[in-house]
Amino acid sequence: MTITLPSVTVSQMFGQKTIRPFSAAILCGIAFVQDTLLAIDTSKGHLLQIDPDSENTKIINPHQVTEFLNVTGLAIWEDNLWVTRGNSVYVCKLNSLGLEHFVTLPYTADGIAIWESTIYISCQKLGSILIFDRNTRKQITKFYAPGVGVENLAVSEETLWVCDRTEQTVYCIDRATGEVQFSVLTPFDSPSGIAVRKNAGKETIYVAYASEEAYLRDNPNANPNYELAYRERTFIHPLDYHYNPDKRCALSNGYLLEMSYLEEISPLEEIYLPEVEWRIALPSETERQKVRHVEPVGLPFTEEVIDGQHVAVFKFDALTPGERHIFGWKAILEVRGVKYRLTPQDVQDIPEVSPELQARYLVDNDDLSMDTVIVRRAAREAIGTETNLLRKMYSIRNYVYDKLSYGIKPHIDTPDIVLERGVGSCGEYVGVLLALCRLNGILCRTVGRYKCPPHAERQRVPLQPDYNHVWLEFYLPGFGWLPMESNPDDIGNGGPYPTRFFMGLCWYHIEIGKGISFETLTTKGERLTKEDLSIGELAINHIRFTILEELPPL
Repeated sequence: MTITLPSVTVSQMFGQKTIRPFSAAILCGIAFVQDTLLAIDTSKGHLLQIDPDSENTKIINPHQVTEFLNVTGLAIWEDNLWVTRGNSVYVCKLNSLGLEHFVTLPYTADGIAIWESTIYISCQKLGSILIFDRNTRKQITKFYAPGVGVENLAVSEETLWVCDRTEQTVYCIDRATGEVQFSVLTPFDSPSGIAVRKNAGKETIYVAYASEEAYLRDNPNANPNYELAYRERTFIHPLDYHYNPDKRCALSNGYLLEMSYLEEISPLEEIYLPEVEWRIALPSETERQKVRHVEPVGLPFTEEVIDGQHVAVFKFDALTPGERHIFGWKAILEVRGVKYRLTPQDVQDIPEVSPELQARYLVDNDDLSMDTVIVRRAAREAIGTETNLLRKMYSIRNYVYDKLSYGIKPHIDTPDIVLERGVGSCGEYVGVLLALCRLNGILCRTVGRYKCPPHAERQRVPLQPDYNHVWLEFYLPGFGWLPMESNPDDIGNGGPYPTRFFMGLCWYHIEIGKGISFETLTTKGERLTKEDLSIGELAINHIRFTILEELPPL
C-alpha cells in the first residue's frame, strides 16, 4: 500500500531544518556535491550520502569502511575526494574510493579544504592551517589557526571557513592572507564539520555537530528503574549569520523565547513589612536581544526606568505574617548569538572616559575589596607592563582563569577571600574580574542573571535553569560596552583558553538589568540590605523558559 503525503513547503518546514542522518554516531567532515550532502561518520568509517531535505541516508563505501575509520576531514574538488586520517592526507576518485597517499604531517591532520590547486589542512597540534600545492605536494605557507580547538575547513571563492570545536565558533578568513574577517558563535556546542551549499546563486553554510548528551535511561532490571546514561549526539544545521562591519559585530542563529520570573512569598520566619516596593529588573534591549512583549504575572506592576533599564515595581501596603503571593513578569524575547571583532590595533588611540562614568564604574561599590593587599597585588600582576586596553582585558581574564577554578557556593565571598581560596562561583569570578579591571582603569559592570537551558531542539516545552548566572561588560571608549563571560571559557589545564565568550554571547544568554541591581526591596522608602533581610529569606523564585521557535534568517 502506498501512502501519498501532502506536499510541504520549505517555509512550513522552517523549524525542522536540522538534518539528522540515519544511523550516524559522530559526524566530522561534510561537503556538498551540488544538492547532495556527503558526510563522514568517523567512529564507524561510513561515508554517508545524505538528502538534506528528506534525510535519506546511504553508505557509499560499503566495501571500504575500514579504510575510512577515523577520517575527520573531507573535501571535494571536481571528481576527487580528499580526506584526513591520522597524520596523513589521502585522495581518491569519488566513483572508486581507493585512497592514495598525498602527504604526511608531523602531527594529526584535522580538517581539509581545497580550491583548484591549493589545499588547506588544519592541525591543532601545530596551531596552524597549512597550505599545500596539489601538483607539487609541497607546503607553500601557513596561517595561524584562529582558535584553540580542533578545526575543520571549507572554502568558497576567496573565503576560507573554519569551525572550531572548543571555541564553538565559525571564522570567516581571507584565504589569500589568513586574516580573520569576522567570526560567529554557533547555536550548538562542539561544531565538528563545515560545508558550503550553493543554490540559485546563494551560499548557505552548514555545520555538523558531534558530542555526548546525558539522558535518563529506563532500565527495567534496576530498582529504581531510572539511571543516568550518556549517548552520542550528532546532526547538521544551517548557520545563519549577518556581519555589520560598522558595528564590528556578527549576529548568528536566534530563537524566540518566552521567559517568566516569579517570586513566591514564603518566608523562613514570619515578618511584618509596611509600605513595600519590590523591584525586579526586566529584560534589556540590546544588539542581540529584542523585547517583543512583557506582561505581569500574579499581580500588576508599574514600570520605572533606572539608568536606561526597565524595572517592574510591585507595591504592597504591607506584607503581614501569614500573607502569601506570587508575582512577577513574563516576556517574549528574540535572542541571537553575537560576536564582536576588535583588535588591539583598533584601540590604540581611544578618547578619555567622562568623569561621570569613572565615578560610577571605577569605584569599589559592590564589596570588591579593592583596598586589600592581595587584590591590589593581583591587579598589578595581571597586566604586567601592558598598556593597550584590549590586551589588558585579555590578560586580566587569563590571569583570573589561571588563579581560580570553578565551584558552586551558597553565598558570594569578596575577591580577597576568593583569590586566597582559589575556587569561585560565576558571581565570584565576576567580583574578582571587576576588582582587577577597575584597579587598572577599565570601566566594567555586572550583567546577566539567567541562561536559557541550551536545548534548542526542545521547543514548546517548559525548561527550568538549574542556577542563575552573571557575566560582565567592559567599556571601550569610542565604541561602547562589550560582553565577557565570567567562567565558562575557563577550561582548566592552564590554557590556552578559548575566546568564544570574550566579546561574545550565545543565544541562550538573557541580558537583564545592565549595571543595576536585579532585584531590590524597600520598606517605607528605605532599601533593605542583605544584613537587614535577604530576599532569599522572604521568597522563593520560579524561572521558566520556553523555546517557541527558531527565528527566520537575518
